[in-house]
Amino acid sequence: MILSIASGKGGTGKTLIAANIAISVGGNIQLLDCDVEEPNLHLLLHPKVVSEETVYSMVPSVNEELCDHCGRCSSFCSYKALFVTPMKILVFPELCHGCGSCILACPKKAINEGKRIVGVLKRGYKNSIELIYGELKIGERMTTLLIREVKNISVEMRKMLLSTPHPVHPVRWSKLLGEATSASS
Repeated sequence: MILSIASGKGGTGKTLIAANIAISVGGNIQLLDCDVEEPNLHLLLHPKVVSEETVYSMVPSVNEELCDHCGRCSSFCSYKALFVTPMKILVFPELCHGCGSCILACPKKAINEGKRIVGVLKRGYKNSIELIYGELKIGERMTTLLIREVKNISVEMRKMLLSTPHPVHPVRWSKLLGEATSASS
């Protein structure tokens, strides 16, 4: 069973509702705090954190010696994360979505996978409640990657309760996390 607590704005009490439902249901339950920008469930539950994992996103690393400045990488990038000049390639990691299309587009194989820290994934326990949450690095905008990692660590066969970020559109949320039953606040 998957239950998702969602709302169109912040401050409606999703975190409080999710914590209370998890405590009331009891038993073997996973509680996923998907509000990676400001996760607060750990503040209410005070879990014992048993694991922390740094989450990275792919970012292009350019070998200037191999690059002929043809511009294919830049024109192929939908997010404009690369800018090619006749003398140098500028990489804007904050715009990069980590898709790797620039690597595929480069005929000289001058671009390799680098990585940048997006945030931290944490897992903890409070009695029979397992809490999984992500903490986005300050200034980072790529929330989707960290939310996906929170979801990927979950176990489908258990009761699962999701506290969603705000604002969340139901169609976008269902595509990111799969089928779920939503309770709106």
